Amino acid sequence: MMTAWVAARRNHRAGGVSVRRVGAVLGRNVGALRSGPAYWLVLLSGFFEPLLYLLSIGVGVGALVGTVPVGGRAVDYAVFVAPAMLAVSAMSGALAETTFNVFFKFKYAKTYDAVLATPVRPVEIALGELTWALVRCLFYTVLFLVVMVALGLTSAGGALAAFPATALVGVAFGAVGMAISTFLRGWQDFDLLTTGQFTLFLFSGTFSPVQDYPAVFQVIVSLTPLYHAVELVRGLAVGPAGWVLLVHAGYLGVMAVAGLWLASRRIGKLLLV
Repeated sequence: MMTAWVAARRNHRAGGVSVRRVGAVLGRNVGALRSGPAYWLVLLSGFFEPLLYLLSIGVGVGALVGTVPVGGRAVDYAVFVAPAMLAVSAMSGALAETTFNVFFKFKYAKTYDAVLATPVRPVEIALGELTWALVRCLFYTVLFLVVMVALGLTSAGGALAAFPATALVGVAFGAVGMAISTFLRGWQDFDLLTTGQFTLFLFSGTFSPVQDYPAVFQVIVSLTPLYHAVELVRGLAVGPAGWVLLVHAGYLGVMAVAGLWLASRRIGKLLLV
């Protein structure tokens, strides 16, 4: 035990990030995916929630709402909601992987204790888990984009433009989710996480234009991460595309870097003390 701890401390101090070691962490998750149908059921269930919201609210309620303004033009309500549900799908997929699954490995399975006894470093664990979260996120978004194109809610060009934006959304939320999971004390804390996630889901311009809110709430919403994700994806999938999209992308980029840095620091601090 002491030898493994000393080796882990030495690896933690070593510089450089190895693609091979990051790939080893990713490969472990791929191996778990092949272990049985249970994970596939969990994986597929995460895709259907935003899809059902799209069909029930975007299409169903949209028949009553009619059109809403987007970038100075009126679009069908379903066209307005669909990119938001796409962003939510990317967020949910990444968060599910880097919160529930990472927390279980961290606190109960003690997976990372064993991993850090190898040459793998905390930052490589974080990168490997974040890469796997991105794979799950993109699995959802590809399926969702196919549905959007099939229903005529975006064009093929809009879908191609929005795809890399969903990857950025997944990386940003995945990195922050992994950092948050290192602060959680037990499963009860997930109630707070779920409440925060659902609040973002409702009040980030997903179901109504932010301009419909009172001025003070517009400012608050404009500071939240899902708002920037929704605006970025909607601008690319539906339009109009403008320089403001760079602001949204920059927000998510800073969020990703900060989350990854904090997650790797916390993993090292908690496991290599």
